[in-house]
Amino acid sequence: MLILGVDPGIGRMGICVVEEKNGKVKPLFYDCIQTEPNGKIEERLLKINSETEELIKRFRPDVLSIEEVFFSSNAKTAFAVGQARGVVLLCAARNKIKVAIYTPLQVKMSLTGYGRADKNQIAQMVKVILKLDKIPKIDDTSDALAVALTHAFTYKMSKLNARH
Repeated sequence: MLILGVDPGIGRMGICVVEEKNGKVKPLFYDCIQTEPNGKIEERLLKINSETEELIKRFRPDVLSIEEVFFSSNAKTAFAVGQARGVVLLCAARNKIKVAIYTPLQVKMSLTGYGRADKNQIAQMVKVILKLDKIPKIDDTSDALAVALTHAFTYKMSKLNARH
């Protein structure tokens, strides 16, 4: 199964493709889509759309695993991130890719077993699980890998539970 993992954002959006095969997960691609901070919103969203579509065409993932967005303080930022997330969800729908949505708590529990894990703990677990030489430089990239791993683990558990 190929999983497109996304940590949504407007300035920086973590994105990756991981392959889950026979219980093993390996990264095929991971990066961060960055847009101009002072750019027009429509141009920033277009860049997110174009780069996401390009990845989908290149890898043909089976599922999009995306993090649910929770913001409490900055409504303007939350709205822009929601727009970026909507663009990614539209790409998935346009390409008939299943969507799995996970909360930050689910991601933290899946990777560390601890719901209050910080970004560094998540990044360390991503590095260890995927046998990376180093933690990805940008947090958003680690977060995308984490949400993809969450789906790989959750999907595996749901298959096991279905057998019993």
